[in-house]
Amino acid sequence: MEPYLEIWRRSGREIAVLSDQAVTVGRGQQTAVHLADDAEVSRLHAVIARVASGWSVRDLGSRNGTYVNAERILGERVLRPDDEIQVGGVRIFFRAADVAGSLTVTQAVSRAPALTHREQAVLEALCRPVAFGDMFTEPASVRQMAAALRVTETAVKYHLGNLYVKFGISDEGDRRRVRLANDALRRGAVAISEMISASHEEVAEPRRRSESARGDVARRRSGVVEGSGRRVS
Repeated sequence: MEPYLEIWRRSGREIAVLSDQAVTVGRGQQTAVHLADDAEVSRLHAVIARVASGWSVRDLGSRNGTYVNAERILGERVLRPDDEIQVGGVRIFFRAADVAGSLTVTQAVSRAPALTHREQAVLEALCRPVAFGDMFTEPASVRQMAAALRVTETAVKYHLGNLYVKFGISDEGDRRRVRLANDALRRGAVAISEMISASHEEVAEPRRRSESARGDVARRRSGVVEGSGRRVS
């Protein structure tokens, strides 16, 4: 069986069998994997192509980046079986024969567990560096999450402990944070595109308030009584 891509959109799962022809990904009409409904995807975002060592994915200078296993890639990255490619809000799994010649089995992606409001906030803080294209591959540290959420490190560790249990992560050490971030993205508990949109809204809101305040000052200076249209003498 030929290698294939397992594409997970909001509308469901699709399969695209790979051949010798390169597979382009983007919002443009001519792309092989057409993602017109995702505003975070560039018109020509990435390409998946056969190389001497197998298959690779290459970012084509996209605005929001291409990610492999939650790590933003710079240029080209050789793919391994079951690697996860993230383009905007779409997850693409590379399925291929391993070195022993057996095809990797497609597994249904289990739904994310139910989370409390605080656990969701900690999870988003953990994944935030990935969403905004941090050059470092590691997710946020406990200290960074505590600072972002304005809580103690002890509180962050408490909620992380609950998250490790809910996501079934039993590893020890800092690698647990990496596994948790990858699993959260894979299972849809955190959506990079939604985090970016929320950040844009946070930036725009103070600007709107500032513009509104300047308008109020201008109206007071002009001496116009709001609602009457009469100038104060």
